[in-house]
Amino acid sequence: MSLKQKAVSGLFWTFSQQFGVQFVNFLVSIVLARLLLPADFGLIGMLSIFISVGYSLIDSGFTSSLIRTEKPNQQDYSTVFFTSLIGSVAIYLILFISAPYIAAFYNQPVLQNVVRVFTITFIIEAFAGVQRAKLTKEMNFKMQMTIQIPSIILSGILGVVLAYYGYGVWSLVYMNVFRSLLSAVQLWVRSGWQPSFSFNKERFRHHFSFGYKLTLSGLLDAAFSNAYNIIIGKFYSASQLGFYTRAQSLQHLPVNNLTLALNRVTYPMFSSIQNNDVKLKEVYRRVMQQVLFWLAPLMIFLAIVAVPLFRLLMGEKWLPAVPYFQILCAIGIMYPLHSYNLNILKVKGRSDLFLKLEVIKKIITVIGIACALPFGIYGLLYFQLIFSFAGFFINTWYSSSMINYTAIDQIKDVLPGILLAVIVGFVSWIIDSHFIMNTITYDIVRIAIVGGFYFALYLGISFLSSMPAILDFRQLVLKK
Repeated sequence: MSLKQKAVSGLFWTFSQQFGVQFVNFLVSIVLARLLLPADFGLIGMLSIFISVGYSLIDSGFTSSLIRTEKPNQQDYSTVFFTSLIGSVAIYLILFISAPYIAAFYNQPVLQNVVRVFTITFIIEAFAGVQRAKLTKEMNFKMQMTIQIPSIILSGILGVVLAYYGYGVWSLVYMNVFRSLLSAVQLWVRSGWQPSFSFNKERFRHHFSFGYKLTLSGLLDAAFSNAYNIIIGKFYSASQLGFYTRAQSLQHLPVNNLTLALNRVTYPMFSSIQNNDVKLKEVYRRVMQQVLFWLAPLMIFLAIVAVPLFRLLMGEKWLPAVPYFQILCAIGIMYPLHSYNLNILKVKGRSDLFLKLEVIKKIITVIGIACALPFGIYGLLYFQLIFSFAGFFINTWYSSSMINYTAIDQIKDVLPGILLAVIVGFVSWIIDSHFIMNTITYDIVRIAIVGGFYFALYLGISFLSSMPAILDFRQLVLKK
């Protein structure tokens, strides 16, 4: 199978998996949002930094190293497996002991037991991390889809049942633990790989030399990405953090999942052509244009219909989250550009530069948060918005020279689609606020009318103006 065929097949199955999972997650979250209080989600949000840091330490960049290694053998896989497993147990024990102090920091006694139960997922995930990485390297996303979707459905049912019977935050905890367990069991049974009792020091050093820099980068990213949750959880109420995390989760639904789905395909694909800079640049350019062409209008549309969307999905009690969500939508547009520029450094084996950029960005983030904190939650959000654009130039500092694709050239390639999305969004907002909102009482009808007008106008202008992204989409997917 050619690289293009693998990429198209991989895209189909990883999108099926990612969006199938998220569709089920979305339905579950709607039901849970109506059954639970914002404070319940806020309590889980308080743990987000510990969860992210834990997963970064468990992975240690080893799975990324496995994926980019041309011909990993059984010793490679087994060495990474036992390293991750031992690391997960150590991290769990640290958090188990630290649980009382975490609860005291937030002044939430219930967090002590929540931490100790929720973080069992670290050990469970470590048992299946190598199997998942092996399937990803082989671009076998079909099997991953058929493993993950049943896991998310069954665990979602459990979460809803527990929430209905009044388990509160524990319904979210048990749901996540059960999901990890189901997925891990299936990966062991179906992946066709089990570890052998061998540990190769040379292979450990090989993967560690590449992976530890990614781990440090991941730790920095986890710490600072969740810094807002820490600050809001510490200085504001659990309910306020619940509003923020729900807004963030809804924004992540299109942004992170589109980016993650493409990451899972493009990273092994980029790795396979890592020594051909011309081809790497061309593939990267086409991926960027395609992602921004679809993501930018979607995020702007969601910001326009945020009020009826939240009211329809989660009820009136969640409307305070709307302004947070609208700002986060603008932030999300730039996320793929950050992610894929950093991917270039990874496939080129320059995890040292990856780490260097993360350190620079985190120093700027600390300064920015300190300046924004006196202005409350909105100060933090607007700083994120400003830095989402400024950070792009930092992320392209090295990758642009590696494939001869400068930040200015990247902007020129994606800017037409973003500008068109903004202009069409402004027109749609005027029509909605002056005509539709005053005449349509049903939220779902209002969303459908605004969405139909927005995307018909956006796609129509794109087609008539022969934008490269729409032409590329027709050729790649529709084969026209």
